[in-house]
Amino acid sequence: MSVKSIEILNVMVFRRQIRKNNSDSKNGIIQSGDALSDEFRLDFCDGINVLIGENGVGKTTILKMIYAATQWSIEKTDPGKTRKLLQFFSNSISDSDALKNGVNPEDYSYYKVSDGEHIFQESLSHKGIFNYDQWLGLNIQSVYIPATEMLSHSKGFLAMNQKYNMPFDGTQNDIIVNASLPETREIPASLQGVMKKIGEVIDGTVVQEDDTFYVLKKDGRKIDFSLEAEGLRKLGLIWKLVRNGLLEKDSILLWDEPEANLNPELYPLVAEILLTLQENGVQIFIATHSYNFAKYLEIRRKEKNQVMFHNLYHGTSAVSKQIPNVITDRKQRDDEIYSQSAYYLQELNPNYIMIADSRLLDEVYGE
Repeated sequence: MSVKSIEILNVMVFRRQIRKNNSDSKNGIIQSGDALSDEFRLDFCDGINVLIGENGVGKTTILKMIYAATQWSIEKTDPGKTRKLLQFFSNSISDSDALKNGVNPEDYSYYKVSDGEHIFQESLSHKGIFNYDQWLGLNIQSVYIPATEMLSHSKGFLAMNQKYNMPFDGTQNDIIVNASLPETREIPASLQGVMKKIGEVIDGTVVQEDDTFYVLKKDGRKIDFSLEAEGLRKLGLIWKLVRNGLLEKDSILLWDEPEANLNPELYPLVAEILLTLQENGVQIFIATHSYNFAKYLEIRRKEKNQVMFHNLYHGTSAVSKQIPNVITDRKQRDDEIYSQSAYYLQELNPNYIMIADSRLLDEVYGE
């Protein structure tokens, strides 16, 4: 199962105005002919979806919305399930109103995630979940890797987080839980190759003892996870998730800034790992600021790989009329977020990670 689309209206940075008449936005009633197109919408491929764009355009928010929806699909008893959705965004908010961002307080606010047949909708206006009867029980298995490395904080973390209000959101808590799960007995042969390549880079395997993660080196040394370079810890985490059987066919991986603290020479390896996971039926969503990392996914893909790039950016009046316009002056931008999707990076415009690289080359060559 894969996530096919997301729609967002007046949540966090995704702010829209209902521009046509006959809308009762307070009650969430949209009449025929109203501006449904004013919702922010992205359609995804079944393979690797790469979200790019400046800071503050909602890349991480989209990842967390997808993760929240997939976690809600798990059929299990949890009296705090609705509140936990908020904790994926921040541990410090207690009411969904904190996520709303309409022009007026009564503006309708929600996000929808769809697998093409079923829809999960969290309505912030109504403080409830719509269509939960068809979504609950789909059991969409997913893993979210936050930008912050967490396994080096694992010692006693889960117990302390349950007792105290620690400054970590639900995604940061969940990744420790997932890495701590029992290892599966059998790993598909193709994924064994992934583990082998990671093992060569980190010079060992990842083990857990008494809530603490270690890298067990090939020469027998056991190195505390916190003493390893953070880039190598990221690879070690992927090794552990594969070993625990969490990145298998029909699962979803959401990874926020995989390139952070990673030596650029490892970009090709991480790209190859993601492409291999996709070949094994894992749908992948990543958010990145690195043109080089995104480009490796483009040039290393094969015919059997699906890789789609989704460009998020602030709009102008020209953008709303579908007139191509590279916006270089922040004062020209409005508050609304727009998107473009393509299979090649050069087809996206404005593409700020490419613009930043071009400016650097201009300075290098004195232009």
